Amino acid sequence: MTDKKTWIVTGAGRGMGTDIARAALAAGHNVVATGRNPDTVTAALGGAENLLVLALDVTDSEQIATAIGAAAEHFGSVDVLVNNAGNFYAGFFEELSEEQVEQQLATVLFGSMNMTRAVLPIMRSQRSGHIVAISSVAGLIGQSWCSAYAAAKFGLEGFMESLATEVGQFGITTTIVEPGFFRTELLTPDSMISAALSIDDYAAQTEQTDAAWRGMSGQQGGDPAKLARALVELSGSEQPPARWVAGADAIEAVEGKAHTLLAQVEAHREISSSLAFEA
Repeated sequence: MTDKKTWIVTGAGRGMGTDIARAALAAGHNVVATGRNPDTVTAALGGAENLLVLALDVTDSEQIATAIGAAAEHFGSVDVLVNNAGNFYAGFFEELSEEQVEQQLATVLFGSMNMTRAVLPIMRSQRSGHIVAISSVAGLIGQSWCSAYAAAKFGLEGFMESLATEVGQFGITTTIVEPGFFRTELLTPDSMISAALSIDDYAAQTEQTDAAWRGMSGQQGGDPAKLARALVELSGSEQPPARWVAGADAIEAVEGKAHTLLAQVEAHREISSSLAFEA
């Protein structure tokens, strides 16, 4: 590898974040691997000359500023930011507390925004950089049990699409990654948090749906290590993709959503096209 870069990966202590950090290290890049518990990150990644492990809670603006400063000072640049840190508040919307919804948005959406805000001055000064957001098929397709998670991921995608139009002039590229079901730790008890409230009308469905989702943990078809290696390869391309749909199941789902959207437009084309002021 000839083009050595400095990567920052959030949520690198487990799951997909660990795999992305490992893949970047294996490709010869410098990696700043962050997590709430740096000991967990170190245990997952070991030690390497081109690895810097930092404590970072993406909901803490002071920690973000400290981590970005330390990364730039240690390696001299920040070239790739991977906003991966996340969690999953699972449940029917009425049973999710206001605090749970706020925490979902704080981690997935606002955390990614704040990390991005912190690296942009460095990338602008370099006139180069690549910002990656690990979204989800849930960032394009809403579904039962995922209202808070989908809200955060839909917001993340809108943010990233808009950001791309602003920062491209500075040589900064963006990529939204939309995985399907990958065998990460998202559905484990440490990441999948049940709704705090209980409503009788949902009780039977809640019990069944919770068991079904938790039963999928460890059974997902996607290999996160393969995704990580592919992401490192794509990031190194001359023009990284603005959106990368990752996994055969994700492709099928996104194609279905695209067809549905086109059908919805066509169904009301005449009345939708008749709403302008009369000349």
